[in-house]
Formats: sequence, structure tokens, C-alpha cells
Amino acid sequence: MINLSDSAVNEIKRIQSSDSAPSGSVLRIRVVGGGCSGMSYKLDFDQAPPTESDKIFEKDGVKVVVDAKSYLFLQGTELDYSGGLNGKGFTFNNPNAKRTCGCGTSFSA
Repeated sequence: MINLSDSAVNEIKRIQSSDSAPSGSVLRIRVVGGGCSGMSYKLDFDQAPPTESDKIFEKDGVKVVVDAKSYLFLQGTELDYSGGLNGKGFTFNNPNAKRTCGCGTSFSA
């Protein structure tokens, strides 16, 4: 399961209601190779329908889609959002990450 914090849900809704996200899109979370620790998180708004192998999670009307391969690295992760002065953006609290980089955008499992 992918958990969404209330602040992440509110920010996703805000982006979806603005011109920043295509109408009818869902948030797709992927793990891709790269970054200083080996793997990076990638967030996109996607209009393509989910495939049969995708995992779909929903909270308060916000849908998040994760492909099967990425889900192996993301199971149990919480997506959070911080709008504070010390850092603004989405953060991943990933119990599968054995090592993370200083900026928090890449990890190794």
C-alpha cells in the first residue's frame, strides 16, 4: 500500500485544480534508475488509463497509480508534502530504502 498524508492529498488536489495538471489526470509514482544513491522517485500527472498490472491507491478522491515494478520498491511508503521554509515539496517516507541521499530524492534498496 502507498499511504498519502493529508498534506500530500491537499497539495495534489491544489495542483489538479490549477492549470498545472491535465484535466482528468491521476498522479503516477515511479522508481527510475539514477540519482546519487541509485534510484530516484518520479512523479507525473498521467492521463493514460491504468494498466492491469498497475496498483491504484485512493484517499479523499485523490488517485495514485504505481506500476508493478516500482511498487516492489514503494510498498509501505508514505507520500507527504511539506510547504515549510526549510524545504518545500513532496517527500517519501520509504521503509524499503536502506540508504538515501542528502536531498531525499534518491535511494537504494
